[in-house]
Amino acid sequence: SFSMSVFKESFRKMFDCDAAGYLQVGFNAKIEAFTSKELKVSGAIGALSALSKKKPNVAEVEVGEGGTCQWIAGSLDKKTTVAFFFEIAAGSGPNIAVATPGEQGYLQFQTTYFHPSGRKRLRVTTVSHQFASANMMNITAGFDQEAAAVLTARYVVAKGEKQEWVDTMLIRLVKKFAEYSRDDPSSFRLAPELALFPQFMYHLRRSNFVQTFGTSPDETAYYRTIIMRENTLNSIVMIQPALLKYSFDEGPPQPVPLDTCSLKGDLILLMDNFFHVVIWRGEQIQSWYDSGFQDREEYAHFRHLLQAPAADAKQILADRFPVPKFIQTNAGGSQARFVTSKVNPSNGNASLGQTDATAVITDDVSLKAFMEHLIKLAVKS
Repeated sequence: SFSMSVFKESFRKMFDCDAAGYLQVGFNAKIEAFTSKELKVSGAIGALSALSKKKPNVAEVEVGEGGTCQWIAGSLDKKTTVAFFFEIAAGSGPNIAVATPGEQGYLQFQTTYFHPSGRKRLRVTTVSHQFASANMMNITAGFDQEAAAVLTARYVVAKGEKQEWVDTMLIRLVKKFAEYSRDDPSSFRLAPELALFPQFMYHLRRSNFVQTFGTSPDETAYYRTIIMRENTLNSIVMIQPALLKYSFDEGPPQPVPLDTCSLKGDLILLMDNFFHVVIWRGEQIQSWYDSGFQDREEYAHFRHLLQAPAADAKQILADRFPVPKFIQTNAGGSQARFVTSKVNPSNGNASLGQTDATAVITDDVSLKAFMEHLIKLAVKS
């Protein structure tokens, strides 16, 4: 709704100016990709459109906005990101070179845009990467699992892929890069550079980017639009929300697993999934709050505990665009679903000492069961 503070604050931030009084955005941007002869441009995924500029370095197989080496974007800001996809050139000809392991491949991006002052600006970015050997095992050492997870999420959104595609892709990946003996799940080992990627895919499968149950078409479109333009850090938070705990015993807030085991009665949790910032109070904390202990001078430490997550949440709300929705809830509260729907249901009942208010009853498989099944399929002959 236009009357909500989320819209009002986000709309106001669109007109924030820099020290010189100019809007912090560039207009009518054009991005062109240049490659060495070993590479071809498959396409781009982000807040842009293809300009159908064909050159010898344009691949036949299109990904996202493909069939071109130049794109146009209505505007760019400091946090705008675009995912570019390339392929190794195949065949022969004057415009094609064979990719030789150990040699360098080059990419250059030329971005032109109009500054709010009316001046046209050009930014050139050139990068170089070494070609891998045919077995691709040396890719592991330089694998950026956070960036790979975001690229996968964008591809899923752009292609409209389902959960099954994510599963198939993940099985193929670990089958190729993991170390294992055939038909022996206990021998399965995944390098540290790849260890978190299956976890990201587990949360991606459950996210609003893949699942549409419980969200309106407008909400789904909004979530998918935002992940197409945000940077890697923000996009990872969308895929796997950050969870911090506040307690009397451990001083500053500590990161905790996004898991039902973190939902304890004597803690306050702050969850950030980019779109929502949620403060969750355990049963004991909420009971003390309802009794008004925070208003008594002898319980000043409890008042400070309550204020700490509120201050951190306020900082997130002030810095982020679009402004997220702030939610205050407690164990068993109606809005606790914003937390319980995101955590890994390692304990779907109260058998491990959790109370009814913190247990998560769900049909979703746990991360542990997901990994066991993934390993079983990966090592299968």
